[in-house]
Amino acid sequence: MRIKAILLMSGTGERFGSSTPKQFLNLSGKKLYLHTLETFLPFPEFEEILLVCHKEHIDQVKQEVSDPRIRVIEGGHTRQDSSYRGLLACGPETTHVVIHDAARPFVSQKIIQDNLDALKKHDAVDTCIPSADTIVHAETFDTITSIPNRAKYLRGQTPQSFSYPLILEAHEKVTDQNTSDDCRLILNLNKQVHIVPGSEDNIKITNELDLFLAEQLMHRKNKPSRKETLSLKGKTFAITGGTGGIGSALAKLLKQEGAHPLILSKSSQSHPIDLTDYDATETLFEKLGPIDGLINCVGYLSLKPFHALSSKEIDHIINTNLHSLLYSCRAAHIKPGGHIINLSSSSFSRGRKSYTLYSSAKAAIVNFTQGLAEECPDLHINTIVPQRTATPMRTSNFPDEEPSSLLSPIEVAKEILSLLKQKGTTASLLEVRKK
Repeated sequence: MRIKAILLMSGTGERFGSSTPKQFLNLSGKKLYLHTLETFLPFPEFEEILLVCHKEHIDQVKQEVSDPRIRVIEGGHTRQDSSYRGLLACGPETTHVVIHDAARPFVSQKIIQDNLDALKKHDAVDTCIPSADTIVHAETFDTITSIPNRAKYLRGQTPQSFSYPLILEAHEKVTDQNTSDDCRLILNLNKQVHIVPGSEDNIKITNELDLFLAEQLMHRKNKPSRKETLSLKGKTFAITGGTGGIGSALAKLLKQEGAHPLILSKSSQSHPIDLTDYDATETLFEKLGPIDGLINCVGYLSLKPFHALSSKEIDHIINTNLHSLLYSCRAAHIKPGGHIINLSSSSFSRGRKSYTLYSSAKAAIVNFTQGLAEECPDLHINTIVPQRTATPMRTSNFPDEEPSSLLSPIEVAKEILSLLKQKGTTASLLEVRKK
């Protein structure tokens, strides 16, 4: 068997609504298609891996990949056209091909191996999973025609794997140039398609919600096991706002790990500082010298309608929740490979009545952190977004909340600690929810 892999990545991102095609967007600090490619590279069965991409990105991709088995070719205007071009580039010596969407970065090595194993017995293989939703058939979008038994209907994924002569014949006999599924072309030849199980995690990134979900999946994938955990012993971490709530809980955990937490706040006994004063913040970090990480927990919340705020109150809210974080990130001297973790809030996703500036600042933190991660590829820079947490700030503003519905500060601190113990995760927005 002489097998080649074809990764389709010539989409323009129209459905995603971005000027940058989705396969080139960053996922945890690395372009999405590179995550996909890295899962295929360990398989020696692939004599060659063809990346089929838009002509405008060919030079860029060639600079980003180095494995000698990789070849970059120009894609077409449709998925079917791109798939066909990939097949033509394989050459007549090819016996089998594995075709995959580069926008599915969570394909597992098991799924790929199952496809390769199935090719030993079958000429066409599709990766499928059951449907959890009811399947509705409609001749027109406004009226249901029938509701079939969903147990007999599966959701198709990729990879799709084939005998090379068979799939080439199927493409050469194609009648619908907009066919978006290679297995459909096989069925048009009245040939059977074998099924291997896929995975719910093997999602295709098509919109911004998918990208957000992908960040959570990547965090779960990269979360170290106890055997993989990196030691924090002897490392130094600065914590802004660490005298209460999450910051205080994190400082205790870091001490248990043998690390040195430095508490930076107005009320800190060891390092009192007004973080809204840039000159003072810069001077302090100069004295601290190189550190292994910065965790920004500082925040201020006070319930009051926007039009009832004075100019001094507006400045205080923005300075405390945003400027202090920006100043710390700018002034801190983080060692290469170190961490910056910025705490946001679940309120970042939607402006909230009576704390509009607080939620606006938290939204700004998310965008700032993702952009900073791209500017500083030598660091691990991430955002932690806790669900409602039982901090003194929270309980003083919302005294009637049911305590059992809130996260404890220690739960959030444990997630931060886990992130500090791993390598590779950056530019991610990681939610912490009550279990």
